[in-house]
Amino acid sequence: MNSIILKSAAVAFASVAASLLLTLIIVPAMGFPITRTIWLTSTVCPLVLAWTACAGTFWQSDRLKNAHRELARAHAQLAAAHRRLAEKASRDDMTGMLNRESFFAALDGSRRKSDRGALLIIDADHFKKINDSFGHLTGDEALLLIASAIERGVRSGDVLGRIGGEEFGAFLTGATEQEAKRVAERIRREVELIRFRPVDERTIPLTVSIGGTVCGEDVTVSDLMRAADRRLYQAKHAGRNLTILDTDISAAA
Repeated sequence: MNSIILKSAAVAFASVAASLLLTLIIVPAMGFPITRTIWLTSTVCPLVLAWTACAGTFWQSDRLKNAHRELARAHAQLAAAHRRLAEKASRDDMTGMLNRESFFAALDGSRRKSDRGALLIIDADHFKKINDSFGHLTGDEALLLIASAIERGVRSGDVLGRIGGEEFGAFLTGATEQEAKRVAERIRREVELIRFRPVDERTIPLTVSIGGTVCGEDVTVSDLMRAADRRLYQAKHAGRNLTILDTDISAAA
């Protein structure tokens, strides 16, 4: 408000000065004397009119600026809320990893950028037995431990997702065959080292079977999934707690 008054006053006094200057030039030139009435008219009229008009204009302008600022702030808050909702919608509620749809979308995006990489499918062994023996809440605890072990096993920048009840996907961005083998074995070992004691002091072993494939050129996400799933099936039927990596997707197809 103070700034509006000051700006209006500045414009009003400038108008008075201009009015007086014109009066001093025009009235004598027309042959009339400059009387008190002319002085008052030249001073008061522009002072009142300019101040009133400027104050209204500046006030409206100030309101408009404030409205724009509020709108920009509301827009920023809305955009932030939208980002949070989108992020939440893309995540698995329990583990915080990408959900199935978001994982495959991220995998497809990574494949479009580069042909290099490897896909791992990680499945918890005998998980139904844990649920049946100890209940689903205990099973959830075990699943969270396994998810944490998987996160410790992968590298920074790798894409993780929960793609099934007790099944996880890991896309190892840019990984070679040897790197993929090391990461898969590290994940398997991290899970194997978990000491899970849901009741009493008895330790329940947790293990995972891992099937994987190294990305070849011009293969689709579906091709990768079929190849990795085939190797996972082999690992399950070979005794579980194993890693089997497909090094040639075309040969496995």
